[in-house]
Amino acid sequence: MKHAIPAELLQAFNETEYIVHYERPFTLHIGQPCPELKALMAEHNALSAVFITAWNPFSQNLPAKENIARQNELKANLKRRGLICIDGIGKHPSNNWPGEASVLVLNLDLEAAKSLARHYEQHAFVWVVSSGLPALIDPQNH
Repeated sequence: MKHAIPAELLQAFNETEYIVHYERPFTLHIGQPCPELKALMAEHNALSAVFITAWNPFSQNLPAKENIARQNELKANLKRRGLICIDGIGKHPSNNWPGEASVLVLNLDLEAAKSLARHYEQHAFVWVVSSGLPALIDPQNH
């Protein structure tokens, strides 16, 4: 049986601004081309990019200390793999949900991204291929 993200949560994810803290910061929007990310990916010969967090498992608020520890563990995991990681934040422009520290990862393949999202109990993550078009991926649907 397939798991489904609740409609209101899916809408919030689709409206969220995924901000990448690069030299010149840029924002990803689901379903909208991002020329800055496309250029960054081309510069690093990256075939894919993932915007992911370890904060708030299954959208349940955790204390900041726990979220920071989870995020640091995720980043250490990615760095051990030798991947390029750029800090960011996912923040909804108008609801009261606090922004979640995130990371943009270049050249992490889709199955590895799904595995990480499942490990860190995330409903979804942002997946981008070389076209630079961000898409929302539910890691529970195989």
